[in-house]
This record gives sequence, structure tokens and C-alpha cells, in this order.
Amino acid sequence: MSAWLLTLIPYLKAVHISMIAVWTAGLFALPMMMARHENAVGQADFSRIRQATHRSYTLLVTPAAVIAIATGTVLIFLREAFTLWMFAKLVCVALMVAFHAWIGGTLVEVAETEGSHAPPAPVLPLVLVMVPILGVLTFVLAKPDLSSVPVPDWLTRPVGVHLPLDVPR
Repeated sequence: MSAWLLTLIPYLKAVHISMIAVWTAGLFALPMMMARHENAVGQADFSRIRQATHRSYTLLVTPAAVIAIATGTVLIFLREAFTLWMFAKLVCVALMVAFHAWIGGTLVEVAETEGSHAPPAPVLPLVLVMVPILGVLTFVLAKPDLSSVPVPDWLTRPVGVHLPLDVPR
């Protein structure tokens, strides 16, 4: 690997960590904002809250998630971090992405449902999102040795099959 690519690693890590911070903050804030979408508020307040949640989701939280995932992917390849703890971390990231998508679907449902709409109470979503976030933190900070975890043999050795497309070198 060329030396100039290695000099990018600290900058990519800084962008990655800052975008993860924005993304996780959004995953905590959006369920609480959605809980404000209640029938008791007037139309003006509902419209204001709806616009704030929509803009937060589309203009801040989702771009932060995309940038965090993109920079994380680049860092995996630059650091050659192909270890079992990294793959366990990626499972937690996938759970965060699923939660992110659920929030987006719930926002659309609340915005487009005529009449009564019942946004979920924020307690359960906040507890659920804590699991993958704490998992990511545990795997990244502790880098546990997961060699004792049983993994299928086909995942631990190359199979000698070429990709179905030509990869330029």
C-alpha cells in the first residue's frame, strides 16, 4: 500500500467517528421527536414538528449514516481489518441500519396517515437501539478475541473460486 494512503487513515477515522456520533445522536433523538407527533397538538405545531423530524432525518442523520458507513468501509480495507470482531461489529452496524430504516418508515407512516396517528413511545426504541450501539463500542474498543466462537469452516478459508467479473489490477 502506498504511503500517501496510510497518511489518510487519521483523517478518515476522524470523519468516521464524527459521523457515527451524529448518526447515533440522531437515532436517539428521532424517536423522541416522533413521540411529539400526537393528536393533542394543533395543526401548526404538528406541521412544525413533522418538518423538523423530516429534515433531521433526510438532511442530517441519513447523510451522516452514509458517510460513516462509507468511511468505515474504506478504513476496513486500508487497515486490512478482516478479523472476527470486525465482522461481529458489522452485524451491529447492520442492526443500526435496520433501526434507521424503521425510523424512516415510521416517519413516513405518521406523516401520511390521515386522521389518528399513533407514533410509538420512545422508551422501547431507545432501549432497542442501545444494543447495537453498545455492541459496536464493545467490539471497537475491546477488540475481543473471538477465536473460541464456533464459525463454519467455509467462512474461515478461501474457496479458490474466481469472481464472476474481471477485476482490474
